[in-house]
Amino acid sequence: MKNENTGLTFLLSSTILAIVGGSVFYKFIENWPWLDSIYFSVITLTTVGYGDITPITSLGKIFTIFYVFIGIGIIFGFIHSIAKRGIKRASNRK
Repeated sequence: MKNENTGLTFLLSSTILAIVGGSVFYKFIENWPWLDSIYFSVITLTTVGYGDITPITSLGKIFTIFYVFIGIGIIFGFIHSIAKRGIKRASNRK
């Protein structure tokens, strides 16, 4: 159980770091307000992608390409870990 908690803590920290890192990038490179930067980071990494705001600069577009590939793996790893933990707890109750 301790090993599971360590992995979950790492994935949670990585998720927060990915969202904060992306938000800081978009704030200063794309010159977006903080709320737009956080919003874009979250909808991008959760693959919602409404398309209402998009990077305009070349650097922003290049960053977003890598941000999506790395960030989606982190986010889905975190979600998978939580789901797996929930399923394990549910099966232990039976």
